[in-house]
Amino acid sequence: MNGPNRIVILTGAGISAESGIDTFRSAGGLWEQHRIEDVATPEGFARDPDLVLGFYDMRRAALATVTPNPAHEALARLERAFSGELLLVTQNVDDLHERGGSAQVLHMHGELNSALCTCCETRSPWRATLIDRPPCPVCRAPGLRPDVVWFGEMPYQMGRIYRALETCDLFVSIGTSGAVYPAAGFVQEARSSGARTLELNLEPSEGSRLFHETRLGPASQLVPSWVEEVLQTGI
Repeated sequence: MNGPNRIVILTGAGISAESGIDTFRSAGGLWEQHRIEDVATPEGFARDPDLVLGFYDMRRAALATVTPNPAHEALARLERAFSGELLLVTQNVDDLHERGGSAQVLHMHGELNSALCTCCETRSPWRATLIDRPPCPVCRAPGLRPDVVWFGEMPYQMGRIYRALETCDLFVSIGTSGAVYPAAGFVQEARSSGARTLELNLEPSEGSRLFHETRLGPASQLVPSWVEEVLQTGI
């Protein structure tokens, strides 16, 4: 059997949960302390910027305390060894893919370690706090916000993602709930273009029926096994 030549991989919160990153549904986690409408929407930011900036400062600080897991490392190995075209798209705003060794990661929902200036629209690498209103490194205005796509905002680089989905021959979804669009529709886009589709998840997603195959279990086990399969057999 000929193996895939063009792979699109989508990762969600499930791939980072084993590293200790809170998901929306984490019991007792950081998200449970706040309503999404208050901390992850433009309206929430306009209403109470201190709350939002403080929330993302906490998330950024928490990110420094966790490390990549075998799933992140396996995808980095695939990127290095795969001879075809590979696009790794993540819904996650953490940097665990990069720290796991992946060099090319498309963050469709932005990044915690980046700040967006609301005055000049420049993005800057950022690891410090934002709540004290530091000046933009470019225009010097005190207008920085988290460079994170909130509910109601357009995800980044959608044109590039859809072009890749139109030409891929394998689409793999890892650790996603299948509940948030537009990412939840990627499997349909890929299938309509003739790609095979594979879901690797802890439990069936809302869109599991749309995949040709679903494998259930922890990402830290499923992803290294699948990567080994691709590299050894080309399946």
